[in-house]
Amino acid sequence: MNDMMREDLLALTASKTSWSRRDFVASSIAAGFAMAVQPVCAQTMITTDTDGLTAGEVQIPTKDGNIPAYRAMPAKGKSFPVILVVQEIFGVHEHIKDVARRFAKNGYLAIAPSLYHRQGDVSQLKDNKEIFAKVVSKVPDAQVMSDLDATVAWAAKNSGNVEKLGITGFCWGGRITWLYTAHNPKVAAGVAWYGRLVGDKTELTPMHPLDVVDRINAPVLGLYGGADAGIPNDTVERMNEALKKAGKPSMIHLYPDMPHAFHADYRPTYRKEAADDGWKRALEWFRKHGVA
Repeated sequence: MNDMMREDLLALTASKTSWSRRDFVASSIAAGFAMAVQPVCAQTMITTDTDGLTAGEVQIPTKDGNIPAYRAMPAKGKSFPVILVVQEIFGVHEHIKDVARRFAKNGYLAIAPSLYHRQGDVSQLKDNKEIFAKVVSKVPDAQVMSDLDATVAWAAKNSGNVEKLGITGFCWGGRITWLYTAHNPKVAAGVAWYGRLVGDKTELTPMHPLDVVDRINAPVLGLYGGADAGIPNDTVERMNEALKKAGKPSMIHLYPDMPHAFHADYRPTYRKEAADDGWKRALEWFRKHGVA
């Protein structure tokens, strides 16, 4: 994304978005799981404790007020490598917080900013269609890129070593992972979990991962399911081919017969073998590319 395009999109963000500053500053991340995913599958759900960690909500200063984020890091030490954890469509709910704690247990400062914060709280909405219509469809990519930049700046001042910066995201956040590696040249590596690669271009979402292949600044590992009804295999193949053609050190690993959200241990889509393998690959990918 060039500077002129970025400025145009940020201006568009300001014109399209309005909210009460009092509500914007005062609100925080919802507790527990989003209503749309309940009841959760407690028998498979992973719960990571906070022993040895500093974990909880923090406030990220942005150009127009604070946004909340969930941060987890080792309780002792400083200058930790940083992982941005980008939310699913359901926002920064308990699963995303748990993923941050899992990274923290591996020595990272992991932080998940609430990237729908200006548009609304999705935690009490009942289904995916309602979440998309009322909130997600109103979130500009430019706003997300700017908020992630602000999160990196916060991490740099709060025990994070942003010279070792990684990003990972799930579903909605998987798409954002690709886009942010094209936006921020400081990112050292990314891991995108089943994020959409193509889509309709709108004022708020003018580009998708396949459109920014030439601009990707860091190696990205994509983890996708071969039986994902929302992400056709042909789009995965097109992305892989585009990455190869552009000479990018990125790749997509496709798990045959795996559905969308196979890593989401609190949902019926969870597939332990693929999820465990994907997590191992993610950690290895970050270490291999200097985020450790």
